[in-house]
Amino acid sequence: MHGIGIRQEIVDRVLARRGRFHLFDSLDPAETALVVIDMQATFVEPGSPAEVPASRGIVAPINALTRELRKLGVTVIWVNHANAHNSRASDWNMFFDNFVAADVRQRTIESLAPDGEGQQVWRDLEVDGDDLKVIKNRYSALIPGSSPLERVLRSHGIRNLLIAGTKTNVCCEATGRDAMMMDYRTVMVSDCLAALSDDEHRASLETFIQQFGDVMASAEVLAVLHNKGNA
Repeated sequence: MHGIGIRQEIVDRVLARRGRFHLFDSLDPAETALVVIDMQATFVEPGSPAEVPASRGIVAPINALTRELRKLGVTVIWVNHANAHNSRASDWNMFFDNFVAADVRQRTIESLAPDGEGQQVWRDLEVDGDDLKVIKNRYSALIPGSSPLERVLRSHGIRNLLIAGTKTNVCCEATGRDAMMMDYRTVMVSDCLAALSDDEHRASLETFIQQFGDVMASAEVLAVLHNKGNA
């Protein structure tokens, strides 16, 4: 887990701009979903082709949060990444051909194969039978064609999104940005997110709190969910 917070200069900037730091005092659990992004072997397993070492440090916080959220009636959605491929190409050549080094490209493609071990929810995470699972094939799970996440959210009456998973500054931020621009009230759960470095994690959260949504730790998230009656 990243042991850093948003810098005071950013806090001061947010307060000067809008007069408050947190956007949301209350969230209705019935209209809220926790979206856990890319917590799968490709990114969590030691030695995996796209390993994010800090992701293993957020397994316990995510498990603790999901236990409490389920009690409140919050929907838990596991969003994992997969890309179809054959001997000639994958369904995202722009990424694999330009952003993945040749010596690990094939390992990464194979690890992200649909229904493969690399795209299963990480073994130490607690998945409940009522949880939902969604597969995406781009960074954001909410851009057209990436995944059915938007339809899932609409069908469950979800208006509020809590974002957890890895990487903070890539798939999690990309999905969170799109969520805000689609009018979802969006919160990045800071102690349930992981990046490759403290600096990248903090930069992502500092950008998000200024322009795209809220940033809260798990305890703060639970507090605003319990405060639904004061909305």
